Amino acid sequence: MNPPLHRVRLALFLCGCAAFLNLYATQGILAVFAQAFSVSVREAGWSITATTLAVAVSAPFTSRLTGAFDQRRVIVLAALALALPTLLVACAGTFAQLLLWRFVEGLLIPVVFATSVAYIGDRWRGGTVTEVTSLYVVGTVLGGFAGRFVTGIATQYLGWREAFVVLAGLSLLIGLAIYWLLPANPGVIGQRRPTQAGAWRQLCSKPLLATYAVGFCVLFSQVATFTYAGLYLSQPPFDLGPAALGTLYGVFLLALVVIPIAGRLSKARPQVELLVVAAVLGVCGSALSVLSSLWLMVLGLALSSTGVFLAQAAANAFTTATAGTHKAGAVGLYLTCYYLGGSCGAVVPAVLWHHWGWPGCVALIAVFQVLALLIGWHGWRSPQPRPRLAS
Repeated sequence: MNPPLHRVRLALFLCGCAAFLNLYATQGILAVFAQAFSVSVREAGWSITATTLAVAVSAPFTSRLTGAFDQRRVIVLAALALALPTLLVACAGTFAQLLLWRFVEGLLIPVVFATSVAYIGDRWRGGTVTEVTSLYVVGTVLGGFAGRFVTGIATQYLGWREAFVVLAGLSLLIGLAIYWLLPANPGVIGQRRPTQAGAWRQLCSKPLLATYAVGFCVLFSQVATFTYAGLYLSQPPFDLGPAALGTLYGVFLLALVVIPIAGRLSKARPQVELLVVAAVLGVCGSALSVLSSLWLMVLGLALSSTGVFLAQAAANAFTTATAGTHKAGAVGLYLTCYYLGGSCGAVVPAVLWHHWGWPGCVALIAVFQVLALLIGWHGWRSPQPRPRLAS
């Protein structure tokens, strides 16, 4: 007997939450880490980079290590396991120990992410993949917001260590909910796998290479935006504290409404059209964020983040629809490029920040938003057949 569809979709929504709950949890409390461990704010930013680099390093090997096991079991075990390094972050005595456990978190995250996206691609076909992937991405949005929000509020009123204890508890609860809701995937039973040479031909095809590049640009712009916007808003004339910065990530919640609607509307449309909308929102949001008004800045961040999540939904759906029988491997390579982009987005704009402040960072962010569109437009569009000459 097949489980109710809404139950499976809720489980995949929670998989997205599990994957992103801890990933950027430190983004709003970098100044707190700098003070607690007597490091610079730039060094504190490694609490983000250590996790994203671990994701980038481990993602390509995820499918090879987990492909022989039941997808449901892999997802559940990884989601539950994330609670342990999160708890150990709270117990870190030195900044090096904190970075170590943040790195371990990053090793587990792609197991949840890649296996969940492969699960979707194996279970559904056609436009339904885009719709369900959009729902999964909505889960990543809520998870990313919840991690930042909970950390900011708990740090303000309890302390940063207590904040990570709370996150560990949430990780455990989400993992248990996935265990209860997610069924085994019948779509992978008896499925033929390509040879290694055939797999690499699939994984390195032009459309997928374009997708990897799009992912790099998308997360570069996202991490750069919210890392340096947080630093900008923590300074005069705004002077926002950890709780206020954690609340600021509520702009992500706009995507909870926009992305499911976009996913339904785009079921019969090519993913590149969703990428166009994402780029327009991103560039407009970046432009608004340079205006010296907190409310316009918040609106700009809302538009920019919604554009990022739309682009992520389009890229994930395109990957699962294009990768054939090697979906998990394609998602792994996509994650590597995606999180390498995020790692660069956390540190590369520092030079512009030092010389030109937030406007300099925004200029670089806009370049990557446009670049993502150009790459996707060129790489994702189906080539038009050449007209045959009459004999």
